[in-house]
Order: sequence, then structure tokens, then C-alpha cells
Amino acid sequence: MSLKVAFIGLGAMGEPMAGHLKQHALLHAVANRTHAKAQALAHTLGVSAPSLAELAAQCDVIALCVTADADVLGTVDALAQHVKPGTIVIDHSTVAPDTAKQAAVRLKAVGAHFLDAPVSGGVEGAKNGKLSIMVGGEAAVLERARPVLEAYALRITHLGDVGAGQATKAVNQVLVAGIAQAVCEGLALGEALGLDPERLIPTLGAGAAGNWFLEKRGATMLNNQFSVGFKLGLLHKDLGIVRGIAEGVGTDRTVIERSLVDYAELMRQGYGDDDISALIRLKRKH
Repeated sequence: MSLKVAFIGLGAMGEPMAGHLKQHALLHAVANRTHAKAQALAHTLGVSAPSLAELAAQCDVIALCVTADADVLGTVDALAQHVKPGTIVIDHSTVAPDTAKQAAVRLKAVGAHFLDAPVSGGVEGAKNGKLSIMVGGEAAVLERARPVLEAYALRITHLGDVGAGQATKAVNQVLVAGIAQAVCEGLALGEALGLDPERLIPTLGAGAAGNWFLEKRGATMLNNQFSVGFKLGLLHKDLGIVRGIAEGVGTDRTVIERSLVDYAELMRQGYGDDDISALIRLKRKH
């Protein structure tokens, strides 16, 4: 019997992910903090936009992709009052591992299951159905939920118990921040030296300096196009979570702290909704 799936959180990532579920004949309902947005997408996709109580009672799997830890726990609490036993809640948000563990405990108390399943791959990955999903939770629960994740994933990796997905995402965000620092600084130098971007970027990409961020954001940042991907305000939020995790285990935080300062400055200047490649603004000669 086909799963009935709901998707909660219809932002830049969630909306295309919900669309892939519809294409796979899995999507039953959608919800969003702004109900009008949920209603509009529900009309487009031919699904319902019920209350969280109705959604919880109707669906077998509920995926969410929201902004903050409090949003995840608040949504879980609202769902827990109405979910059927055996329901699986999959959280694609980026939150602290402890938040994931709290959510799992609250759902277990009503006979439901929880997977922390943060994603990487950017808005493009969501739109193309090629996200990398890092999952924490019970292996058997993941297998039941796998058809849902496969609708928008290129890679699904089980990392361990609940919280392991978010721990892996923390590592991911340190790498994202560090690579952005290096690429933006390097391309600002190339720009100052008068190098031709159309030859510079492919040359760098073909060697040891090649990476996803350079390939996807190099040309756009040099053209001052900063509306193409992951908002820097969200990375700043994520790095605040990662800072706490790194402090807890005692590892170096040089990249984390530098990036927090830089993105806070860009937010102060009014660029919080720009893609993280807007960091090049601070790297250019003044």
C-alpha cells in the first residue's frame, strides 16, 4: 500500500522537495507557517493543506524542513497529539543533535518514530532531486521511509542513532564555511589582479582547487549575482549551532568563528538574504 506523505515547511528547499514527492505519487498534504503559501502550493499540486492535527491523523510519514530548533520541537509537539502509532517524522532541518534527540523522545512516547535527516546540495539539489541526506535513527525505520527520501535524494547515508545526522551536518557546515572563505578570498585576489574569470575558473576547477562551490558560485559571485542559493543568514544560524557542538568536544573553531563574524557583518549591512558567496564583498580590495 502506498505511503501517505505530508511535507511541512515550504521554503526554497521544501517546496521543490514536496514537488518531487508529488511526482512519485506519495504526497498527500502540505503545511507551512504561512497557511496561504501552503494553500497555493496544495492547489498547484492537487493535494490538501489541512491543519497539523488533520495532517498528523491522515499521514504515515511526515517530513519537515523548517528554520530553527524551536520550530522543530514546536511542530513535533503539535503532531504528537494526533499522530497514529507507527508514524514516521523525518526532519530535514538543520538543528542541534540534542534537539533531534528531544524530538525522538517526544514522538516515542506516543508510539511514533523520528529520523533526523538534514540535507546538503543546495537549492539546486532540491530542485533536481539530487540531495545528499545524512540520517540518524533506527535502520528499520529508515528502510520504511526510504521511498520518501529517494524521491529527492542522490545519496542516502545512515550515520547511526538519532542525532548522528545532525552531527554530520555540523561537520558539513564547517566545510561549507571554510571552502566559501577560501574561494571568495582567492577569486577576490584574481579579480584584483585582472585575471579573466572565463579562463580562471575552469582552470582552477580542473586542478586540486576544484570544488562544488567554485563551480556553482564562482562566475555568479564575480558578476555580483547573489540570489542563487543558500542564504548567508541561514548559514550564520547553522554555524551558531556548530559553535556549541565544537565547544562541547573541544575542537578548533577558527573557521567557525571567522565565518560567524563575517556573515554577521554582511547581515548588519543588509545582505542577510544573499547567497553565502556574497562573502566576496568583504574580501575585495577597499
